[in-house]
Amino acid sequence: MKFTLEKKDSLTNARTGTLTTDHGVIQTPIFMPVGTAATVKAVHQRELKEDIKAQIILGNTYHLYLRPGLDILEKAGGLHQFNGWDRPILTDSGGYQVFSLAGTRKINEEGVTFKSHIDGSKHVFTPEGVMDIQRTIGADIIMAFDECTPYPCEYGYARKSMEMTHRWLTRCIQRFDSTEGKYGYGQTLFPIVQGSVYKDLRKQSAQFIADQGREGNAIGGLSVGEPAEMMYEMTEMVTDILPADKPRYLMGVGTPANILECIALGVDMFDCVMPTRNARNGMLFTSEGIINIRNEKWKDDFSPIDPAIGNYASTFYSKAYLRHLTVSKEILAAQIASIHNLAFYLWLVGQAREHIQAGDFAVWKEQMVKKVSTRL
Repeated sequence: MKFTLEKKDSLTNARTGTLTTDHGVIQTPIFMPVGTAATVKAVHQRELKEDIKAQIILGNTYHLYLRPGLDILEKAGGLHQFNGWDRPILTDSGGYQVFSLAGTRKINEEGVTFKSHIDGSKHVFTPEGVMDIQRTIGADIIMAFDECTPYPCEYGYARKSMEMTHRWLTRCIQRFDSTEGKYGYGQTLFPIVQGSVYKDLRKQSAQFIADQGREGNAIGGLSVGEPAEMMYEMTEMVTDILPADKPRYLMGVGTPANILECIALGVDMFDCVMPTRNARNGMLFTSEGIINIRNEKWKDDFSPIDPAIGNYASTFYSKAYLRHLTVSKEILAAQIASIHNLAFYLWLVGQAREHIQAGDFAVWKEQMVKKVSTRL
């Protein structure tokens, strides 16, 4: 993997770059649609490429490990072959999912023992095992195994958790560097900064991660319930320490406004289930603001969902029609809304990239944050 820094904004820490992998080029800043179980929910791969213009998608180690399972993925030739996506894929380590199973898992130095949410069967994730699992899944970018602490979280627990995450990272690196991918293309490992919302811990973790000298770095443990201002403060602190010549990935973030603010802080990569999850509940993100398509006011609005975005779903279908599908509980409603929301997110980061390169990002960002946060 190669990252080339292209342009830095003069008034903020926003920047543009190009990330090159064996499965293609990613232009940053970028948003990555989440394909938890080998699919971005309700969206075809053709739509991901042609309508949404996704450059990279996510897979989830925990879910893919349980179903379809590593045997099937290996027989298929990896996740790219299995789901037909021929562009880059990033897999998370499964840490967030495992740790969200609070009542059915045990954490110790060796790793995590947990019960499957599907059938209650017992499994163990270790740093070494998770590296092997992600090698088998075949992602271009794989994540270190870490513990994502909840919010709020006591300082003592956050410190112990961070220190264990660092020890696990050392084991991840040793395993990753002593093994090779299975399918003939390059893979890269991103470490993850932790430390909850404690400044000294975040600084310490960011420095430890920076010192590993990997090809990219991630910021974890945010967007877990803390106030947005606290998330921004922690992100800014960490991006000041992480090397500028490596891509920075803020995990699980977030709303359109969150993404714009964090681009301004120097983040390059984002992912979040929000565009698809909210779409299935009738919430649309648009270039003019947020729409609850169930509201009566859209019943006879025959204008396109959002002509500014330019893709088929956003320009062909009217708000009135999508509202009808949604209240009628038609499956097509989830498909149209999901494609639209994801296309909007990719449009938004694409616009950010254009304005950084044009030199007027700061002014544009202030206007857009207000717009995308307005409820219509």
